[in-house]
Amino acid sequence: MSALRGVLPITLTPFTDDGAVDEASIDTLVEDYLGAGAHGLTILGIMGEAAKLLDEERERVLRRYVQATAGRAPVVAGISARATRMALDYARRAEDAGAAAVMLAPPDNTKNLDLVFEHFRRVAEAVSVPVVVQDEPVNTGVTMPAPFLVRLLDEIEGCRYLKLEETPTLPKITAVRNAVRSPVGIFGGLGGVYLYEELLRGADGIMTGFGFPQVLVGTYEKFVAGQRAEAQEYFFRHLPLIRYEAQLGVGGVTIRKQVFARRGAISSPHARFPAPPVDDITLAELDDLISAVGL
Repeated sequence: MSALRGVLPITLTPFTDDGAVDEASIDTLVEDYLGAGAHGLTILGIMGEAAKLLDEERERVLRRYVQATAGRAPVVAGISARATRMALDYARRAEDAGAAAVMLAPPDNTKNLDLVFEHFRRVAEAVSVPVVVQDEPVNTGVTMPAPFLVRLLDEIEGCRYLKLEETPTLPKITAVRNAVRSPVGIFGGLGGVYLYEELLRGADGIMTGFGFPQVLVGTYEKFVAGQRAEAQEYFFRHLPLIRYEAQLGVGGVTIRKQVFARRGAISSPHARFPAPPVDDITLAELDDLISAVGL
């Protein structure tokens, strides 16, 4: 299996106006992401509203994304859950469906890091696909210091990737990269706000839900081609829009769905309740920024 690298967007889960899973829009979304140059897809994440899906819906979304991608790019499936037994089941289902890797966060509010380590160990040893360790303290309530992450990555063979969401990501990338002994892929997140700097620090790419993935792809491609000045200029040109989306936090799914719906990638911007609505002032500001950066 090829190593994961580049831009692997955290994908949306599209719904119809009445809140049902819209499988047809999964197909158009996949084409939108891949058409933007995405190097893979990360499904069933926070931006994908995975926690709002029924088990049957989750399975349908998983298999539809893998089917629509049709081997053109690796699919990473989110499997985070409050209990290890649940995460194990999600992981096995993801592997059976054809996912190239699984992404796992610590169980919510588990402060005992020995239990967190055992959680990752049990899941990683239960499947043959690699595990992406998701460091997401804001949503999980679990802080995993850099030395602990290094221990996870060095001591658990299946934990081969790290996705960082803790602010700031930059010192943590450096700390992990300098200390880890095993070959490890490191990905940033946080809406893409620090993508250029994360790449400078040694990140292998990014997993995030920004509404214009082609901007992240363009920055990454220029950077890895050795065109650092061009990558920086291109990234900074679009940073006001990236910044605007990022300040909306987890609620950013609603505005991102507005962007994808406006571009015709999904049929409806519906986000499942509770999700903050997007008011007319916000939409006007969004339109102004999109125009200002030339998208």
